[in-house]
Amino acid sequence: MKGGGRTLDVANRHPRLRVDRKAVAAAIGLLDAHAGRFRGGCPPGALSVAFLGDPALAGLHARFLGNTSATDVITFGGDRANGVAGEICVSVDAAARHADATGGRLSDEIALYLVHGWLHLAGYDDLGPAAKRAMRRAEARAMRLLARSRAVPRFKLA
Repeated sequence: MKGGGRTLDVANRHPRLRVDRKAVAAAIGLLDAHAGRFRGGCPPGALSVAFLGDPALAGLHARFLGNTSATDVITFGGDRANGVAGEICVSVDAAARHADATGGRLSDEIALYLVHGWLHLAGYDDLGPAAKRAMRRAEARAMRLLARSRAVPRFKLA
């Protein structure tokens, strides 16, 4: 998929997830268009987004980060010299559990994980208290931007 000057590959590897890839591209495009509000945003270049189940994401977590615990999103930085921005891997199962536990909407939770990964590529981290607060503020700004523009993609579990 191409949009906003970026090639976007959206891979749905979750057996029950239904997602509108064009809506995901529109959300990423909107974030990219407002990159100046987020430390310059995700670097230019190809971006991959993968929607996975817990087992697949836990496998990536163990293989690449040496941590066998479950997680909600993993972001891999790309190779800017070769035009690759990076990859965002989202756990649909973690999003569904959190939405159920809090009474929230699945679409909002998955969109938040997508935003979180995009912000990691933009240079945000959540390793220390101050950095975590900055990440949470940026997430809130990005989610408001998506909501106001009616650009939160819809996700559904079949």
